[in-house]
Amino acid sequence: MSKIFLAGLLAAGAAGALIAPVAAQGAALGPAAALCNSNATAVQVDVRGFKARTGTLRVQIYSANSNYLEKRRWIERVDVPVSRSGTMSVCVPVKQPGSYVVSVRHDLNGNGKSDRSDGAGLSGNPDMKVTDFIFKRKPKLATVSFAVGGATKRVPVVLNYVNGLSFDPVE
Repeated sequence: MSKIFLAGLLAAGAAGALIAPVAAQGAALGPAAALCNSNATAVQVDVRGFKARTGTLRVQIYSANSNYLEKRRWIERVDVPVSRSGTMSVCVPVKQPGSYVVSVRHDLNGNGKSDRSDGAGLSGNPDMKVTDFIFKRKPKLATVSFAVGGATKRVPVVLNYVNGLSFDPVE
């Protein structure tokens, strides 16, 4: 793993970003929200643990293979403004059943750049440490991957933020 892991996990860049209005509490967000609400083949990512209710949330889906979390290797990406409260449920379409990995980034100040203040999380909610980024270690694929069948798969993700030399949830 390289700095690409941290950059991928905290990836910014507005090219191709899809911004959707904030939906009602508990409803799926994003341009594909109707897919999750109809139980179609999609991933509904339930994100909690926000440090602040500002900025934007980026959700990226990767194929569960050796290229997961590599820069520009995501297969779908959705950006939404952070809601005022509660768990945010973001719907991300997938073209077919299979194994996937989710990466989430909270751009706390909404500047489109990766900052130390930004939060991040992965499917499977692995224990992440700052040293993992320094030594370029990705979590084990078996820990962060999940299967999607012919219906919407719900995936919980808890955000983590830099706290000294650790990378922890605020809850």
